[in-house]
Formats: sequence, structure tokens, C-alpha cells
Amino acid sequence: MKKSTFLIAGKHAVTEALRNSNRNVLRVFLTEESKKSLHRNNLNQNILKNIKIFYKTKKELDRLCTKDEISHQGFIAEIEHKEEIEIKEYIEEFKNKKNITFVALEDVTDPRNIGSIIRSAVAFNIDGVIVKERSFPSESKVLYKSASGSIEHINIFEVSNVKTTLKYLKSKNFWICGFDNKSNKNFTEHDWNGNNVLLFGSEGYGLREKTLNNADFLLKINISKKIESLNISNSAALVFHHILFSRKNK
Repeated sequence: MKKSTFLIAGKHAVTEALRNSNRNVLRVFLTEESKKSLHRNNLNQNILKNIKIFYKTKKELDRLCTKDEISHQGFIAEIEHKEEIEIKEYIEEFKNKKNITFVALEDVTDPRNIGSIIRSAVAFNIDGVIVKERSFPSESKVLYKSASGSIEHINIFEVSNVKTTLKYLKSKNFWICGFDNKSNKNFTEHDWNGNNVLLFGSEGYGLREKTLNNADFLLKINISKKIESLNISNSAALVFHHILFSRKNK
């Protein structure tokens, strides 16, 4: 388990980290106003108990976020990585659960996109996000700010090899659904019953050919011919929403 500490910024990112009993928050940097906001919004929960608090001016907090070009909103925290369950442990623990859905990201590196995908995944009850360990920006302030606190509420499976993980999941009765704009089948025409992995590729060139070969189905999102493609985080949100509500309506 990673024991390094790092800084996160933003009201929702910091607040949800403080609320998460599985997250070790070492200290927080707050303005006087942001502390009052924490108390107002958490009247029945002393989320600052046993937390070292340092009061700073807005300009002092600005200096901690200069390189990231994000708004801290008066909230910065130093945290440790939370304990994450391994994907094999998850499969064993939830072997009787129906309709498990994971999203797998291959070569998706923009922390804003990843954070937005995580936020949408939590909003629409995706069970976990599979990422490549070496390229996942796990200590990025931008990632945590874009995720808006949702990273505290989902399993992030950092794996050494996405393709190997997909092969393992296929052996555990998961369907691998790759999204490729060259596909002939719209994702809304697909039967989403069963366990599925939603596979998305790079923002620039999509899925690698070797990875596409691991997919059981290739799907696309039909859009206007006036637009070449959607941002990957928008695409993912559309798919997550459709799957959740198509299952509810059956």
C-alpha cells in the first residue's frame, strides 16, 4: 500500500476525504470562512476531530495551487492513499452480485477527464474503475478537484496491465465492451444484462488494436455528423446513465 502523502484542493474533495473513515487526513489548510462552511454543512458530525488545522489566507493557499491552475475554494488537505481492494478480492467478495459493471481506461491520462469519469461513475452506480498503475495520476490535485469528492466513494483498481486484467475478467464471466467510433452498433442497442467491463481508450487515438482484440463487443455512440467525436468523459457519462436506467426499466 502506498504510504506517501500529497495535497488535494477544493471544497468537495477535502470535505469528502474528511468524511471518509477509510481515508487518513493528516492536516487541513483552511481560511476562516471555509472552516465556518465545514461546520455549517456538517452540524451532526465533527469531521475535524483529531485533525491538525492550519489557518491560512486565500493568497497563502493560492501559492499551493499555482502550478495546477485550479481553485482551492479555501480548502486544502494533506492526505494518504486510502486502502483499495484488489480486483480479484472484489470478484471473490461479490461473486453472487448481479450486473457488476466496471469501466476500464486504457491510455487515458488527462486528470480532468479521469476525474470527471470517476464523478459520473459514482453518480450512475458503476462498481469500479480500472486504470493502469504507471499512468494513473493518483496524487493529482486536478484529478481530485475534477472528481469533486467522488473518488472517496468508488473502487479504483490500479493494475499493472489492463489487457491481462481484461483476460482475467473474461474468465470470470464478464463481457468486455469496447467503445470505438468505427463500430457499426450503437451502444443503446446492446443488451446490458450480466457483468460488463466498459472499455475506453486514449483521448487521441482510442483503443489499441491489441486491446480491441480482447473485446467481445465493439460499440459506438451515435452523434451528429457535424461533430467528429465527444470528449471521453461526456461519452462515458452517457453510457453510464443509459446502462443504469435501462436496467431499472426492465
